[in-house]
Amino acid sequence: MNINNLFQIAVAKKASDIHLVVGLKPYLRVDGMLTILEQEPEVIRSEIEKQVFSLLNPSQMERLKTNLELDLSYETSDKKRFRINVHYEKGNLGLVARIILSDIPSMEELNIPKVAYDLLSLQQGLILMTGPTGCGKSTALAAMIEYINQNQKRNIITLEDPIEFLFKPKQSIVIQRELGSDMLSFKAGLKHIVRQDPDIIMVGEMRDLETIAATITLAETGHLVLATLHTYSAAQTIDRIIDIFPPYQQAQIKQQLASVLSAVFSQRLVPNIKGGRVAAREVLINTPAVSNLIRENKITQIPTVIETNGKIGMISMDKALKNLQKEGLISKENMDIYSTDAILD
Repeated sequence: MNINNLFQIAVAKKASDIHLVVGLKPYLRVDGMLTILEQEPEVIRSEIEKQVFSLLNPSQMERLKTNLELDLSYETSDKKRFRINVHYEKGNLGLVARIILSDIPSMEELNIPKVAYDLLSLQQGLILMTGPTGCGKSTALAAMIEYINQNQKRNIITLEDPIEFLFKPKQSIVIQRELGSDMLSFKAGLKHIVRQDPDIIMVGEMRDLETIAATITLAETGHLVLATLHTYSAAQTIDRIIDIFPPYQQAQIKQQLASVLSAVFSQRLVPNIKGGRVAAREVLINTPAVSNLIRENKITQIPTVIETNGKIGMISMDKALKNLQKEGLISKENMDIYSTDAILD
């Protein structure tokens, strides 16, 4: 087994992920489906250790030894980039690698809703890109950052774990900071970021209470903040943010979130009839009505507001799926499978 050869195979087959598990042949995820590389030998313990350790520098080796898990970015000699997770299972090393596109796709190529263009011109606020793992949140967020980079003169600072897409400064300055090498934690990075004169801040993932609290505070203090969260709908996103705080802080966080939230994009990738996958997106815009619902903790009414405000760019997931089905991009079966009712069931 040669891990760089596997990376090349994955790129050639347009896979999104590579899975290496001791005792199994390598697997690729192509168009959302796992496929086995039959021509490759089974992964054995000594070989995966040799191959994985060849990717790591001494600092990363030490972090893996201490934490038994490691996230890193890796670039091959021909400039192909990967986001890699190294972990242990049953005492053996395992690896999952996500292939990162060489070129940052445009918002047009990703068919990101038109309302997003106006939102990206805001001077402050909080824009959230949400959805399950592997739904393209990072790619959509990168397209938004690149749009700002090409069209606005702003100082953009990203906090990532690890750095995925590499931005080349154009109209904007783009500073990319990676967890572990450029900052000790998201909390620490966010604490000091205001001293770096940012206009736009991108938080790779709001993963804990401290990061969420710091992100919301930054959006309050005159910055436009873009971030991701692992939730399946706009309403659940708001619930998740509120619920992560202890009860005595929830009234305050409702007030803060109601005032700083700009929009929530909730995304899923659905198999395309023509091959590949296509994004279906629910869009919530924070209008005065939505702000009141957040303050009064009437989150269950948000889906109704989304349904009745299509004229200003809001759209429910079910409506987005129906539109894709009408356009002939997804099947009726997949429209039903990915509907809100199916997920809630």
